Amino acid sequence: MNITGIFKALCDENRLRIFNLLSQDTLCVCDIETILNMTQSNVSRHLNKLKSEGVITCEKKAQWAYYKIDDNFIKENKLLYDYLISTLRNYPQFVKDNENYKKHKESNISCEQLTKGCE
Repeated sequence: MNITGIFKALCDENRLRIFNLLSQDTLCVCDIETILNMTQSNVSRHLNKLKSEGVITCEKKAQWAYYKIDDNFIKENKLLYDYLISTLRNYPQFVKDNENYKKHKESNISCEQLTKGCE
């Protein structure tokens, strides 16, 4: 992991919003685009940047791609991870995203049920 690359990956608000969600759960592209009200291509672009810098990891299940914070990132950057988690949850946009996440989770809608496709 390159610390410069990590900071470049995290310096975008949309990537921080995604990071914030993934700190709570493993999510599919469909989930992220629904919760954040972003397009699939925009979400995928940001996910690719985070993944290329080792911040997140991806697991494929059939046609769905599920993302989570990489355990190695957390282990190797514990202070940064803890700081981000504690800080992000205090900003209005991230609070709103967390509320949207909870509503989405409670709806029990799967990627298969969403009208938008996942990658």
